[in-house]
Amino acid sequence: MLHSAQQDIISYTIRQLPNPTLFLNKNLEVVYASDSLIEAFDLKKRKVVGQSILDLAPNAPKQWLEVLGNCLNGVQGQKGIDRFIGSNREVFWFEYINNPWYDADENIIGILIQVTDITERVNIELEHEKTQLLLKSKSEIARIGSWEYDAINDKLHWSEMTRLIHEVPEDFEPDIAKAVEFYKEGYSRNTISLAVHKAIENGKPWIEKLQLITAKGNEVWVLAAGKPLYKNGQYIGLLGTFQDITQHSLSEQKTKESERLLRTVVDSLPLNVYIKDLESRKILVNRSEMEYLGAKNAEEVLGKTDEEFMSDTSARMSREEDLRILTHGKKFLNQETIAVSKDGTHTHFLTSKIPLRDAEDEIYGLLGISLDITELKQKEQELRELIDVTSQQNRQLLNFAHIVSHNLRSHASNFSMLLDLMDHETDPQELSRIESLLNDASENLMETLENLNEVVTINSGQPADSVKTVKLSQALSRVRSSLEGLIKDSGAQIIDAIDPGMTVQGVPAYIESILTNLLSNAIKYKHPDRQPVIRVIGSRENGKTVLSVADNGQGINLERYGEKLFGMYKTFHQHPDARGIGLYITKNQVEAMNAQIMACSEVGEGTTFKIYFSA
Repeated sequence: MLHSAQQDIISYTIRQLPNPTLFLNKNLEVVYASDSLIEAFDLKKRKVVGQSILDLAPNAPKQWLEVLGNCLNGVQGQKGIDRFIGSNREVFWFEYINNPWYDADENIIGILIQVTDITERVNIELEHEKTQLLLKSKSEIARIGSWEYDAINDKLHWSEMTRLIHEVPEDFEPDIAKAVEFYKEGYSRNTISLAVHKAIENGKPWIEKLQLITAKGNEVWVLAAGKPLYKNGQYIGLLGTFQDITQHSLSEQKTKESERLLRTVVDSLPLNVYIKDLESRKILVNRSEMEYLGAKNAEEVLGKTDEEFMSDTSARMSREEDLRILTHGKKFLNQETIAVSKDGTHTHFLTSKIPLRDAEDEIYGLLGISLDITELKQKEQELRELIDVTSQQNRQLLNFAHIVSHNLRSHASNFSMLLDLMDHETDPQELSRIESLLNDASENLMETLENLNEVVTINSGQPADSVKTVKLSQALSRVRSSLEGLIKDSGAQIIDAIDPGMTVQGVPAYIESILTNLLSNAIKYKHPDRQPVIRVIGSRENGKTVLSVADNGQGINLERYGEKLFGMYKTFHQHPDARGIGLYITKNQVEAMNAQIMACSEVGEGTTFKIYFSA
């Protein structure tokens, strides 16, 4: 046994060894271990000396354990390669050299294991194998072969894939002449012959898409490429590649046929179809879009924006639509738009715009589809005008019926009251006055009938001076005469605050009917505690003539009944003669004259109606 000092020296020396080294006793326990080994196998945190190698490497392969056993029996130099995964999951490769450990008397006392890190070498070999496998796979997948011509020995070599493409047997010996004869007679054979000649004579490389006939008679498309080889400035041969592109060519041909078919279909659509890039430049247009833009061919449109064909406003709106789609990816579907061309022509479109995305889901443009609906919009407008005319006529007929009913009832009531007064009156002078009032009422009735006849003319589609200049003060005077009996019976006071010269453009029958309704309502719904006072005022507001009828009657709760105020058969007071039709008629008559009516009221104080006539 060596004494302790010698053992320390040996242990220290072994620890300094640059290569990972391990000494095991016969029990496969570690006696010495170099620091480089402990570091290589990430054993810094573990006790190594005195530990069994089986504990330190529990996953060691059985084959290595057999090698260790052989070492104890004197077998030297046995090697092995193993993979080790570090704590950071990094992979290392090591080569082991296993030898017996002898003492000074040549007795085997254990095992000496020397380890070499061969990670870099293994990775290079693996990468080389991977590259070769990848190249072979690519060659098989892409059907790319190679060839080399040795001009000095006049030998042509084809790779395995080149032979497969030519469909020749394994014992086929190619040469330049035979290789050229495989190309289809005509363009392909002439092209390859000229390319080879230029390469040899002028050093010019080539790459051509050609057809050839294989040894089995099959016609294929190939991409043939080649270039001359030189050594010390002297031509020594040719080198090239050879790719079977038959499927690609067929697919390309089918794609072109599909594109032609699609183009025919798109050009035949009664729609404007276009594609824009991120700058809103058109990169594809169909025939309808070209015709709309006044272009003879696509070249006049492609690469241009809407600014070159539309008004500034239309172009700006179109660009804003494009940006929303290109920026946010939102679709713009079935929206009615109006495009104004440079010459001022307005075209109505039903437009859809859809973002176009690439394989990475990035937007690279948009597809636009527009249907010209200008004619449809014109028909729609004509139909709307027809409906408006029909509605107007229906409304006028309804108004006429209500005027007949309402106004004649007012005259009848007036006659009834005057006759009732006559029955109870004994004073000759008063009877004479009542007879005069009856005559006036009769004349007013006749005038009302004449006005109604004029309304009939209007509703029959024969305007015939239906809209006239009406003096409001005179119209009020006639209405007051027709309502004289009602006014007298109720004790109402009518205050005429209209300038005698104030006029409006309107239908006389409508204006008198409106005044009749408003005055009779003011009397009918008078306040029970006071005599009715009605002010009829003419004024000017914001360029319009305003006719106001203000009373001191019961008033209307507009918060409750405001929305129903001008509705048909809507009543707001308990009165036996309430029909709920007067204000409905009034509103329709006002609107028929392109005027407006508004009301303000306070319960218990009274109501004011204002009619705004256009200048």
